[in-house]
Amino acid sequence: MHVHCMTNPISSPVSEAYVRGADPELAALFGGPAADPEALRRRAERLERSGRERADAGRVAEALAAYNRRIGASGAALANIDRLKAGALAIVGGQQAGLFTGPVMVIHKALSVIRAAQWAERETGRPVVPLFWIAGEDHDWQEANHAYIVSNEKGLVRIAIERDEHPRTSVSRTKLGRERMEEAVRRLAESLPDSAHKPALLDRIEAAAARAETLSDWFGALMADLFAEDGLILMDADDPAIRALEAPMFRRMVAENERLASAFASAGEKLARLGYAAQAELHENGANLFLFRDERFGGIGPGAPAGERVMLFRDGGKFTDKRRTFSMDRGELERLALDAPELFSNNVLTRPIMQDYVLPVLATVLGPGEIAYWAQVGEAFRAFGMEMPVIVPRMSYTVTDGALRKLMDMFGLTLEDVGERLEERKQAWLARHDSLPVERMFAEAIRRFDELYDPLLAELAAADAGLGALGQRNRERIREQIRWLERKALESRNRRFEADVRRFDRLGDWLAPGGRPQERMLNLTAMWNAWGPEWLQALRAVPFDPLGGHYRVDL
Repeated sequence: MHVHCMTNPISSPVSEAYVRGADPELAALFGGPAADPEALRRRAERLERSGRERADAGRVAEALAAYNRRIGASGAALANIDRLKAGALAIVGGQQAGLFTGPVMVIHKALSVIRAAQWAERETGRPVVPLFWIAGEDHDWQEANHAYIVSNEKGLVRIAIERDEHPRTSVSRTKLGRERMEEAVRRLAESLPDSAHKPALLDRIEAAAARAETLSDWFGALMADLFAEDGLILMDADDPAIRALEAPMFRRMVAENERLASAFASAGEKLARLGYAAQAELHENGANLFLFRDERFGGIGPGAPAGERVMLFRDGGKFTDKRRTFSMDRGELERLALDAPELFSNNVLTRPIMQDYVLPVLATVLGPGEIAYWAQVGEAFRAFGMEMPVIVPRMSYTVTDGALRKLMDMFGLTLEDVGERLEERKQAWLARHDSLPVERMFAEAIRRFDELYDPLLAELAAADAGLGALGQRNRERIREQIRWLERKALESRNRRFEADVRRFDRLGDWLAPGGRPQERMLNLTAMWNAWGPEWLQALRAVPFDPLGGHYRVDL
């Protein structure tokens, strides 16, 4: 195995400037520089002093233990929950649940959480555990329900699991049914190329499915299996037992909602003054909270389904949804937060604050987009008398093997070529190796046609404006016919070079699927099927980088 440090292809101006320490004023929005060991030690001391300001550690541990046992967590994970109960601090990162764990960047984030916990324990001399927060409260089913793999015959294949017509409710509240889960596994088995690793891989996926009724639980069971040796704790944000512990913070977010909104808006204005765009859109009078419709608060208006997750808005002294199908005054909503916290959930801006209330978060592992979101949250932490945890950028990887590198060498391609200009390089290669220079011939034909036709059009237009307009349309028809013949000629050339076209496409499917970075598209099953568990062990062996970084791993 060889590891090469590369320029990270996935970034945003905010995260780039923050991680590199290029803008002290931007760093002030976060509370300090990224992955700062001294900040870790200060944060640890503050957490030890402020334990009473968070949810009860014993009850949090009980909820986590119950959930992790249900999804088949390892003894190492359960032991880490005991450490958390006894006062250990946590490194936290999270992601929405996805089919077969979704894009492989989820695995990269989990590894980053685990490695950051080990690093933080060394830096602080205190016990630190890794915890992965499953954003099961999210309701965008189309973001969660699919996985991409590479097949031999069809190239990039999307496998999705559908659900019944359903209100827009959370992923964790969507029951799948055994038949749909089995169908997803069957499609995966048909699409994955046969390999020595395939039978064991499918067995593990089916074993995780047997523990699950929802996509979130299936995700959790797979993650528990993959990271059993690492002691990774899993937490579903929509777990009713966790929701019960969040009630006081939900009540506070309702009671001080204007303060929250003002803090988010102020941070957005500061970002704009510094020349950065805000990542999270702020809705006018938005409460930055969601509510699940329920008859307990009269929140099922005409045509509104029970269980639907709706965004809350302030309306004078009351709260309502976007369509104003119900209305509750502040006191009623505060009481509901205490009596039925399972009806509430956070948005992208209030989730960090809730995370910090539930857990002793020493540091949080974030991807580039998340770092940009968190730039809008620092003032809200301070408005609530809290402190933003240390931010550790997640590590990311692009994995290759000997066959892929051989193809890159054959065509003289770098990884950047594949990621940024593969189609351009493919067409240039075909053109160089074709005795019939199709593009040049047809470009010359159009040039010469225009050269002959334009003077004629000018004379016709001078004689009769109507003839001039007709001639313009006629010219475009002729040009389109020439372009049509060019396309046919290119298709003929591609057929002659079909094997090479397939090789270019295979590079794209593995290293830049759909024109996007490997980690943003491909699912772990593609890699596990091709390279076995050694693939994950190779990622574990890459030296930890507290500032994230992107690494090419050659197996």
